Amino acid sequence: MKLAVVGGGSTYTPELIDGFARLRDTLPVSELVLIDPATERLELIGALARRIFARQDHGGKVTTTTDLDAGVAGADAVLLQLRVGGQAARLQDETWPLECGCVGQETTGAGGLAKALRTVPVVLDIAERVRRVSPDAWIIDFTNPVGIVTRALLRAGHKAVGLCNVAIGLQRKFAALLDLAPSDVHLDHVGLNHLTWELGVRKGGPDGEDMLAGLLAAHGEAVASDLRLPRAVLDRLGVVPSYYLRYFYSHDEVVRELGTKPSRAAEVAAMERELLRLYADPALDEKPALLARRGGAFYSEAAVDLAAALLGGGGTDVQVVNTYNNGTLPFLPDDAVVEVQARVRATGGAGPVPLPVPRLDPLFTGLIAHVSAYEDLALDAALRGGRERVSKALLAHPLVGQYDLAEGLTDRLLAHNKEHLPWA
Repeated sequence: MKLAVVGGGSTYTPELIDGFARLRDTLPVSELVLIDPATERLELIGALARRIFARQDHGGKVTTTTDLDAGVAGADAVLLQLRVGGQAARLQDETWPLECGCVGQETTGAGGLAKALRTVPVVLDIAERVRRVSPDAWIIDFTNPVGIVTRALLRAGHKAVGLCNVAIGLQRKFAALLDLAPSDVHLDHVGLNHLTWELGVRKGGPDGEDMLAGLLAAHGEAVASDLRLPRAVLDRLGVVPSYYLRYFYSHDEVVRELGTKPSRAAEVAAMERELLRLYADPALDEKPALLARRGGAFYSEAAVDLAAALLGGGGTDVQVVNTYNNGTLPFLPDDAVVEVQARVRATGGAGPVPLPVPRLDPLFTGLIAHVSAYEDLALDAALRGGRERVSKALLAHPLVGQYDLAEGLTDRLLAHNKEHLPWA
């Protein structure tokens, strides 16, 4: 089995390599190709990947290349984990929205739109090249904003699935609190990428006993602390929101907070410099502990499970993915992309089939519909460009929603992204 990773020079990659090495019985990779235009980083991480494989007695071959077409040729699956503009662009996304009193974040709000505008055309070009040389390959997208990028891929007819690590992170956290194996914890996970709620925490599977009420009663303070939300919010909602809901439920507080400390982009850039220094050590043959602070925890295990299930291996049958709605949430169009539990099978190349979800409270459906409409406009702006489309997308976003604010954010977005947007 051949896998290709586009963005293989990312400091995330050793997390992925570790998962491929440990879980080789689930996903027997014979060849892993790391693809990246950044030659120096690519060779550094490629060498570490080979050492990790060797330490864990993995017989697969690790190769590196800057040639995308050659790297993806013959691949069974292609994983996308790229960042157009690098950490410098992320720093901008987290900075200029604050000038307008809006949250600065790489996937949410105006910064998330800027990332989508830069990213969608690049990803679609990559996907077309994959389709030319490996038409049967699955594309697994971890590139943010995952919901919008996955929608772009699916609308263009690609065999694509979006993946995020929020659900698996919560599953592992809840399993530890409940003293259960992660495989015994099933989440009723519903919403859009980075806009999800856990409506239930079930023991054993989709039809198992719901342990959510007991979990909140016994561990509500710990869960609320991790989410950086008041315990009263969880009690009122009766569910567990993802930590991205803090940008909506505590927007003004977050804006004030972001104005008083270094950006996350600056923190990550510093971590990346240290990680690259560690990766250069020829004695290092495992992922360093620092990588856990970089983000993407459990990404490798989610990616292995998903790739294995799509390719007919031993992956878990039911997984949280980003895929077409197709009636799952009846208040959204079928071609909206939702993040829900789905049955993932290789049969016929059909890919994930979302499981039914319970009727949602209007408290959640309103925000989901609002953000989904924004995502539709954001994708239109990413595909066709134009200042007016950018402004409309921002006006539609629930964290913007005012004409003067949308206009000011549009001016800043275009000014900071001219080198990535030919039409700007």
